[in-house]
Amino acid sequence: MELLTPGSGLIFWQIVVFVSLLLLLKTFAWQPILHSLKIREESIQEALDSAKEAKEEMSQLKAENEKLLQEARKERDKILKIANTVALKIKDEAKSAASGITDKMIEVAKKEIESEKNAALQEVRNQVVSLSVEIAEILLQKALAKDVAQKELVDLYLKEKNLN
Repeated sequence: MELLTPGSGLIFWQIVVFVSLLLLLKTFAWQPILHSLKIREESIQEALDSAKEAKEEMSQLKAENEKLLQEARKERDKILKIANTVALKIKDEAKSAASGITDKMIEVAKKEIESEKNAALQEVRNQVVSLSVEIAEILLQKALAKDVAQKELVDLYLKEKNLN
């Protein structure tokens, strides 16, 4: 039965070895392990703090970006409104200029038509006068071909002169 129950000397030496091992571990291993755990804990805490600050910065940047985006949209709308206004103004100016030019062209055309009409009427009058003179000349030549007719014409002319 001695195999099942250890001897008191063995238990004593096991306790001494265990306690000395604990003292050695406490002195040489426990302190460095605790120190490295503390350093690790601090680095994890710093990383968490940095992540929290980065998250806050990102939310601030996001808000600033949203604000800038809204300002850019307002500026774009303002520029588009101004551009539309300028385009309408230019369109109206072009329309009025075209209308003015059209009116001037119509007026010039009317004047040219009137002057062409007057020139044509004058030409017709000149031709009528010329034809009338030629017809009168022919009629007078026929009528005055005889001496009696010439004498009657002179008498008639003298009578009219004496009356006036």
